[in-house]
Amino acid sequence: MTTSHRLGRAADPDIEPALAAARAGDGEAFRALVAPHLRALHVHRYRMLGSYTDAEEAVQEATVRAWRGLGGYQGTGPLRHWLYRITTTTCLKMIDRRARDPLASSTEAAWLQPYPDTLLDELPADDADPATIAERRESVALAFIAALQLLPATQRAVLILREVLGWPARDVAGLLDTTVAGVNSALQRARASLAGASATDTGRQHLDAREQQVLDGFLRAWHACDIPALAALLRDDVTLTMPPEAIRIDGRDAVAGFLATVPAAGRLDLVRLVVTRANGHPALAAYLPDQHTGDCRGYGIMVLTITDDQVATITGFPGPDLFPIFDLPTTGT
Repeated sequence: MTTSHRLGRAADPDIEPALAAARAGDGEAFRALVAPHLRALHVHRYRMLGSYTDAEEAVQEATVRAWRGLGGYQGTGPLRHWLYRITTTTCLKMIDRRARDPLASSTEAAWLQPYPDTLLDELPADDADPATIAERRESVALAFIAALQLLPATQRAVLILREVLGWPARDVAGLLDTTVAGVNSALQRARASLAGASATDTGRQHLDAREQQVLDGFLRAWHACDIPALAALLRDDVTLTMPPEAIRIDGRDAVAGFLATVPAAGRLDLVRLVVTRANGHPALAAYLPDQHTGDCRGYGIMVLTITDDQVATITGFPGPDLFPIFDLPTTGT
Protein backbone atom coordinates (compact mmCIF):
# COMPACT_ATOMS: atom_id res chain seq x y z
CA MET A 1 0.00 0.00 0.00
CA THR A 2 1.35 3.40 -0.92
CA THR A 3 0.33 6.86 0.19
CA SER A 4 -2.68 8.23 -1.64
CA HIS A 5 -2.30 11.88 -0.73
CA ARG A 6 -0.29 14.03 1.62
CA LEU A 7 -1.73 15.87 4.57
CA GLY A 8 -1.93 19.62 4.11
CA ARG A 9 -0.59 21.72 6.97
CA ALA A 10 -2.32 25.00 6.26
CA ALA A 11 -5.52 26.06 7.95
CA ASP A 12 -8.71 26.77 6.01
CA PRO A 13 -9.17 30.56 5.94
CA ASP A 14 -12.32 30.37 3.81
CA ILE A 15 -14.26 28.60 6.54
CA GLU A 16 -13.84 31.29 9.20
CA PRO A 17 -17.36 32.82 8.85
CA ALA A 18 -19.06 29.42 8.98
CA LEU A 19 -16.76 28.31 11.80
CA ALA A 20 -17.64 31.35 13.89
CA ALA A 21 -21.33 30.76 13.28
CA ALA A 22 -21.05 27.09 14.19
CA ARG A 23 -19.19 27.91 17.39
CA ALA A 24 -22.06 30.25 18.23
CA GLY A 25 -24.48 27.33 17.97
CA ASP A 26 -25.55 27.47 14.32
CA GLY A 27 -26.25 23.85 13.40
CA GLU A 28 -26.65 24.58 9.71
CA ALA A 29 -23.25 26.24 9.61
CA PHE A 30 -21.72 23.21 11.32
CA ARG A 31 -23.29 20.85 8.79
CA ALA A 32 -21.98 23.00 5.95
CA LEU A 33 -18.49 22.84 7.45
CA VAL A 34 -18.35 19.05 7.68
CA ALA A 35 -20.35 18.20 4.54
CA PRO A 36 -17.37 18.23 2.10
CA HIS A 37 -15.57 15.69 4.29
CA LEU A 38 -18.38 13.28 5.14
CA ARG A 39 -17.77 10.59 2.50
CA ALA A 40 -14.01 10.50 3.04
CA LEU A 41 -14.54 10.28 6.80
CA HIS A 42 -17.07 7.50 6.32
CA VAL A 43 -14.60 5.52 4.21
CA HIS A 44 -11.96 6.11 6.90
CA ARG A 45 -14.33 4.64 9.49
CA TYR A 46 -14.94 1.69 7.18
CA ARG A 47 -11.21 1.02 6.85
CA MET A 48 -10.84 1.16 10.61
CA LEU A 49 -13.89 -0.97 11.43
CA GLY A 50 -14.31 -3.20 8.37
CA SER A 51 -18.08 -2.84 8.61
CA TYR A 52 -20.43 -0.48 6.81
CA THR A 53 -22.93 -0.84 9.64
CA ASP A 54 -20.39 0.08 12.29
CA ALA A 55 -19.10 2.95 10.15
CA GLU A 56 -22.65 4.31 10.14
CA GLU A 57 -22.82 3.98 13.92
CA ALA A 58 -19.51 5.78 14.26
CA VAL A 59 -20.89 8.68 12.18
CA GLN A 60 -23.31 9.59 14.93
CA GLU A 61 -20.77 9.38 17.75
CA ALA A 62 -18.04 11.26 15.88
CA THR A 63 -20.45 13.99 14.73
CA VAL A 64 -21.66 14.63 18.26
CA ARG A 65 -18.07 14.76 19.51
CA ALA A 66 -17.10 17.21 16.76
CA TRP A 67 -20.12 19.45 17.44
CA ARG A 68 -19.49 19.53 21.18
CA GLY A 69 -15.74 19.95 20.78
CA LEU A 70 -15.73 22.57 18.03
CA GLY A 71 -14.46 25.17 20.46
CA GLY A 72 -11.28 23.12 20.76
CA TYR A 73 -10.45 23.47 17.09
CA GLN A 74 -7.80 26.17 17.03
CA GLY A 75 -7.58 26.58 13.26
CA THR A 76 -3.83 25.90 13.21
CA GLY A 77 -4.32 23.09 10.70
CA PRO A 78 -6.97 21.94 8.23
CA LEU A 79 -10.43 21.21 9.60
CA ARG A 80 -10.20 17.88 7.77
CA HIS A 81 -7.20 16.94 9.90
CA TRP A 82 -9.10 17.74 13.09
CA LEU A 83 -12.12 15.72 11.92
CA TYR A 84 -9.91 12.74 11.12
CA ARG A 85 -8.49 12.91 14.64
CA ILE A 86 -11.96 12.74 16.16
CA THR A 87 -13.03 9.99 13.78
CA THR A 88 -9.95 7.89 14.49
CA THR A 89 -10.32 8.10 18.27
CA THR A 90 -14.03 7.29 17.93
CA CYS A 91 -13.19 4.16 15.95
CA LEU A 92 -10.52 3.12 18.46
CA LYS A 93 -13.11 3.39 21.24
CA MET A 94 -15.52 1.23 19.24
CA ILE A 95 -12.84 -1.39 18.61
CA ASP A 96 -12.10 -1.43 22.34
CA ARG A 97 -15.81 -1.94 23.09
CA ARG A 98 -15.89 -4.83 20.64
CA ALA A 99 -13.00 -6.50 22.42
CA ARG A 100 -14.83 -6.24 25.75
CA ASP A 101 -18.11 -7.58 24.35
CA PRO A 102 -18.54 -11.17 25.63
CA LEU A 103 -20.71 -11.95 22.59
CA ALA A 104 -18.12 -10.70 20.12
CA SER A 105 -16.29 -13.06 17.82
CA SER A 106 -12.67 -13.88 18.57
CA THR A 107 -11.67 -12.66 15.12
CA GLU A 108 -12.20 -9.11 13.91
CA ALA A 109 -12.69 -10.46 10.36
CA ALA A 110 -16.15 -11.51 11.51
CA TRP A 111 -17.17 -7.83 11.27
CA LEU A 112 -16.34 -7.66 7.58
CA GLN A 113 -18.92 -6.13 5.24
CA PRO A 114 -18.63 -4.86 1.64
CA TYR A 115 -18.70 -1.18 0.65
CA PRO A 116 -20.68 -0.07 -2.45
CA ASP A 117 -18.70 1.43 -5.30
CA THR A 118 -21.45 3.97 -5.87
CA LEU A 119 -20.51 5.52 -2.53
CA LEU A 120 -16.78 5.33 -3.25
CA ASP A 121 -17.54 7.41 -6.35
CA GLU A 122 -18.61 10.22 -3.99
CA LEU A 123 -15.08 10.65 -2.66
CA PRO A 124 -13.87 14.17 -3.45
CA ALA A 125 -11.64 14.39 -6.51
CA ASP A 126 -8.95 16.39 -4.72
CA ASP A 127 -6.30 14.90 -6.98
CA ALA A 128 -7.03 13.98 -10.58
CA ASP A 129 -3.80 11.97 -10.95
CA PRO A 130 -4.85 8.48 -12.19
CA ALA A 131 -2.21 6.83 -10.00
CA THR A 132 -3.62 8.53 -6.92
CA ILE A 133 -7.14 7.41 -7.78
CA ALA A 134 -5.92 3.84 -8.30
CA GLU A 135 -4.20 3.87 -4.91
CA ARG A 136 -7.36 5.15 -3.25
CA ARG A 137 -9.26 2.21 -4.78
CA GLU A 138 -6.61 -0.23 -3.61
CA SER A 139 -7.03 1.02 -0.04
CA VAL A 140 -10.60 -0.32 0.04
CA ALA A 141 -9.95 -3.62 -1.76
CA LEU A 142 -11.73 -6.33 0.20
CA ALA A 143 -8.62 -8.39 1.00
CA PHE A 144 -6.87 -5.29 2.33
CA ILE A 145 -9.86 -4.33 4.49
CA ALA A 146 -10.11 -7.90 5.83
CA ALA A 147 -6.40 -7.99 6.63
CA LEU A 148 -6.62 -4.64 8.41
CA GLN A 149 -9.20 -6.06 10.81
CA LEU A 150 -6.70 -8.66 12.02
CA LEU A 151 -4.23 -6.00 13.13
CA PRO A 152 -4.19 -4.65 16.68
CA ALA A 153 -6.18 -1.43 16.78
CA THR A 154 -3.20 0.89 17.18
CA GLN A 155 -1.28 -0.74 14.33
CA ARG A 156 -4.38 -0.47 12.18
CA ALA A 157 -4.72 3.24 12.90
CA VAL A 158 -1.01 3.88 12.30
CA LEU A 159 -0.99 2.10 8.96
CA ILE A 160 -4.12 3.86 7.69
CA LEU A 161 -3.03 7.30 8.86
CA ARG A 162 0.53 6.96 7.58
CA GLU A 163 0.12 4.96 4.36
CA VAL A 164 -3.39 5.75 3.17
CA LEU A 165 -3.86 9.33 4.42
CA GLY A 166 -0.19 10.30 4.32
CA TRP A 167 0.04 11.77 7.82
CA PRO A 168 3.52 12.61 9.11
CA ALA A 169 4.70 10.31 11.89
CA ARG A 170 4.76 13.17 14.41
CA ASP A 171 1.07 13.90 13.81
CA VAL A 172 0.15 10.26 14.26
CA ALA A 173 2.25 10.12 17.44
CA GLY A 174 0.41 13.14 18.81
CA LEU A 175 -2.98 11.61 18.06
CA LEU A 176 -2.13 8.24 19.61
CA ASP A 177 -0.21 9.70 22.55
CA THR A 178 3.00 7.90 21.67
CA THR A 179 6.41 8.70 20.19
CA VAL A 180 7.56 8.93 16.60
CA ALA A 181 9.71 5.86 17.26
CA GLY A 182 6.63 4.05 18.54
CA VAL A 183 4.67 4.99 15.41
CA ASN A 184 7.48 3.81 13.14
CA SER A 185 7.74 0.53 15.03
CA ALA A 186 3.97 -0.04 14.84
CA LEU A 187 4.01 0.76 11.12
CA GLN A 188 6.81 -1.72 10.51
CA ARG A 189 4.94 -4.48 12.33
CA ALA A 190 1.70 -3.69 10.49
CA ARG A 191 3.47 -3.78 7.13
CA ALA A 192 4.96 -7.16 7.95
CA SER A 193 1.56 -8.55 8.94
CA LEU A 194 -0.10 -7.25 5.78
CA ALA A 195 2.66 -8.19 3.34
CA GLY A 196 0.97 -9.52 0.22
CA ALA A 197 -2.56 -9.07 1.56
CA SER A 198 -3.70 -7.06 -1.46
CA ALA A 199 -1.07 -8.10 -3.97
CA THR A 200 -3.63 -9.94 -6.14
CA ASP A 201 -6.73 -8.11 -4.95
CA THR A 202 -6.56 -4.49 -5.98
CA GLY A 203 -9.85 -2.70 -6.45
CA ARG A 204 -10.57 -1.07 -9.80
CA GLN A 205 -13.17 1.41 -10.88
CA HIS A 206 -14.15 -0.61 -13.96
CA LEU A 207 -13.55 -4.14 -15.25
CA ASP A 208 -11.34 -4.42 -18.28
CA ALA A 209 -12.60 -6.39 -21.29
CA ARG A 210 -11.08 -9.70 -20.22
CA GLU A 211 -12.43 -9.41 -16.67
CA GLN A 212 -15.85 -8.59 -18.09
CA GLN A 213 -15.66 -11.78 -20.15
CA VAL A 214 -14.96 -13.78 -16.99
CA LEU A 215 -17.91 -12.18 -15.20
CA ASP A 216 -20.22 -12.77 -18.18
CA GLY A 217 -19.08 -16.39 -18.36
CA PHE A 218 -19.71 -16.83 -14.64
CA LEU A 219 -23.27 -15.52 -15.03
CA ARG A 220 -23.98 -17.77 -18.03
CA ALA A 221 -22.63 -20.86 -16.29
CA TRP A 222 -24.50 -20.05 -13.08
CA HIS A 223 -27.88 -19.61 -14.77
CA ALA A 224 -27.32 -22.75 -16.84
CA CYS A 225 -26.36 -24.77 -13.74
CA ASP A 226 -23.21 -25.67 -15.66
CA ILE A 227 -20.88 -26.62 -12.81
CA PRO A 228 -17.98 -27.73 -15.08
CA ALA A 229 -18.11 -24.35 -16.83
CA LEU A 230 -18.17 -22.57 -13.46
CA ALA A 231 -15.24 -24.66 -12.27
CA ALA A 232 -13.25 -23.75 -15.38
CA LEU A 233 -13.58 -20.07 -14.44
CA LEU A 234 -12.10 -20.66 -10.98
CA ARG A 235 -8.42 -20.56 -10.14
CA ASP A 236 -6.89 -23.75 -8.78
CA ASP A 237 -6.34 -21.96 -5.46
CA VAL A 238 -9.71 -20.15 -5.36
CA THR A 239 -11.14 -19.47 -1.91
CA LEU A 240 -14.72 -19.01 -0.79
CA THR A 241 -15.49 -17.34 2.53
CA MET A 242 -18.75 -16.21 4.14
CA PRO A 243 -18.30 -13.62 6.89
CA PRO A 244 -19.28 -13.54 9.68
CA GLU A 245 -19.20 -17.35 9.65
CA ALA A 246 -15.77 -18.94 10.13
CA ILE A 247 -16.16 -20.80 6.84
CA ARG A 248 -13.36 -21.08 4.32
CA ILE A 249 -13.45 -23.40 1.31
CA ASP A 250 -10.20 -23.78 -0.60
CA GLY A 251 -9.53 -25.03 -4.08
CA ARG A 252 -11.42 -25.32 -7.36
CA ASP A 253 -12.95 -28.74 -6.72
CA ALA A 254 -14.17 -27.87 -3.22
CA VAL A 255 -15.67 -24.53 -4.25
CA ALA A 256 -17.32 -26.06 -7.32
CA GLY A 257 -18.72 -28.80 -5.11
CA PHE A 258 -20.16 -26.20 -2.76
CA LEU A 259 -21.82 -24.32 -5.62
CA ALA A 260 -23.24 -27.58 -6.96
CA THR A 261 -24.93 -28.52 -3.70
CA VAL A 262 -25.51 -25.61 -1.27
CA PRO A 263 -27.03 -22.49 -2.90
CA ALA A 264 -30.68 -23.40 -3.58
CA ALA A 265 -29.62 -27.04 -3.08
CA GLY A 266 -27.65 -26.79 -6.31
CA ARG A 267 -30.53 -25.35 -8.39
CA LEU A 268 -28.53 -22.32 -9.40
CA ASP A 269 -30.98 -21.61 -12.19
CA LEU A 270 -33.51 -20.61 -9.53
CA VAL A 271 -31.22 -17.92 -8.16
CA ARG A 272 -31.47 -14.56 -9.95
CA LEU A 273 -28.22 -12.60 -9.99
CA VAL A 274 -27.98 -8.81 -10.27
CA VAL A 275 -24.60 -7.28 -11.06
CA THR A 276 -23.29 -4.55 -8.79
CA ARG A 277 -19.87 -3.49 -7.48
CA ALA A 278 -18.23 -3.40 -4.07
CA ASN A 279 -14.76 -2.37 -2.90
CA GLY A 280 -13.65 -1.91 -6.50
CA HIS A 281 -14.66 -5.48 -7.38
CA PRO A 282 -17.53 -7.02 -9.33
CA ALA A 283 -20.30 -8.22 -7.06
CA LEU A 284 -23.49 -10.20 -7.53
CA ALA A 285 -26.67 -9.76 -5.52
CA ALA A 286 -28.57 -13.04 -5.38
CA TYR A 287 -32.35 -13.40 -5.16
CA LEU A 288 -34.11 -16.69 -4.44
CA PRO A 289 -37.83 -17.24 -5.12
CA ASP A 290 -39.99 -17.83 -2.06
CA GLN A 291 -41.35 -21.37 -2.31
CA HIS A 292 -44.82 -20.21 -1.29
CA THR A 293 -45.31 -16.86 -3.05
CA GLY A 294 -42.80 -17.12 -5.87
CA ASP A 295 -41.48 -13.63 -5.08
CA CYS A 296 -37.71 -13.29 -5.15
CA ARG A 297 -36.13 -12.43 -1.85
CA GLY A 298 -32.62 -11.22 -1.12
CA TYR A 299 -30.38 -14.23 -0.57
CA GLY A 300 -26.98 -12.58 -0.27
CA ILE A 301 -24.21 -10.66 -2.00
CA MET A 302 -21.11 -12.26 -3.51
CA VAL A 303 -18.00 -10.17 -4.09
CA LEU A 304 -15.63 -11.62 -6.68
CA THR A 305 -11.99 -10.90 -7.35
CA ILE A 306 -10.65 -11.78 -10.77
CA THR A 307 -6.96 -12.52 -11.34
CA ASP A 308 -5.34 -13.80 -14.53
CA ASP A 309 -8.72 -14.28 -16.24
CA GLN A 310 -10.11 -16.46 -13.45
CA VAL A 311 -12.06 -15.96 -10.25
CA ALA A 312 -9.56 -15.85 -7.37
CA THR A 313 -11.90 -15.29 -4.43
CA ILE A 314 -15.61 -15.38 -3.69
CA THR A 315 -16.71 -13.63 -0.52
CA GLY A 316 -20.33 -14.26 0.28
CA PHE A 317 -22.36 -12.06 2.62
CA PRO A 318 -25.60 -13.92 3.43
CA GLY A 319 -28.99 -12.32 3.90
CA PRO A 320 -30.69 -9.19 2.55
CA ASP A 321 -29.52 -6.72 5.22
CA LEU A 322 -26.88 -5.17 2.98
CA PHE A 323 -29.11 -4.77 -0.07
CA PRO A 324 -30.41 -1.27 0.83
CA ILE A 325 -26.90 0.23 1.01
CA PHE A 326 -26.35 -1.03 -2.56
CA ASP A 327 -29.64 0.64 -3.53
CA LEU A 328 -31.09 -2.79 -4.25
CA PRO A 329 -34.59 -3.98 -3.28
CA THR A 330 -34.75 -6.78 -0.75
CA THR A 331 -37.51 -8.41 -2.79
CA GLY A 332 -38.14 -8.68 -6.49
CA THR A 333 -39.96 -10.63 -9.14
